[in-house]
Amino acid sequence: MSKIVLFNKPYGVLSQFTPEGKWRALDGFIPVKGVYVAGRLDADSEGLLILTDDGKLQARIADPKHKLEKTYWAQVEGLPEEAALDRLRAGIALSDFTAQPAKVRVIDEPAALWQRDPPIRYRAAIPTAWLEIRIREGKNRQVRRMTAAIGYPTLRLIRAAIGATSLAGLALGQWRQIEGGYQDLQGIFNA
Repeated sequence: MSKIVLFNKPYGVLSQFTPEGKWRALDGFIPVKGVYVAGRLDADSEGLLILTDDGKLQARIADPKHKLEKTYWAQVEGLPEEAALDRLRAGIALSDFTAQPAKVRVIDEPAALWQRDPPIRYRAAIPTAWLEIRIREGKNRQVRRMTAAIGYPTLRLIRAAIGATSLAGLALGQWRQIEGGYQDLQGIFNA
């Protein structure tokens, strides 16, 4: 039987079990042994992490060749115009690769969103907006780089879902374990 752990990662926590410098690690939250992250999040990003002891499942979740959709909520500086969002929808050239076309829409601030500690910088003269961005790649800092490339830097980034698996029911810093065989876990991929 495979083990899967779903975790709502807070800001300032690394996607590893060993702390580094000022950043905390998963060992302060998840006591389950022998599981590894399938698709990392940067320390300054929040949201859904999936950990597993099943190498095949880990590769299926993390490897871009499987094109598993990841959903992010990005709070950006400014109020993006449709023309700028269309650049993300078409695929955008970044310094080292061209990001595949993304599904992007403006959303209201997500319901029941927790406060970030520390909070994002606040500037009264510059409004912010929330975007839902769905991608199938997940390269290093990709969403942040995409929004910066269209002139709307990301202030806060939350991964809301991986495939059909979402943050629903997971409070910040909370984890839940699922056990089952690889075939029992196919629901993750049915997005």
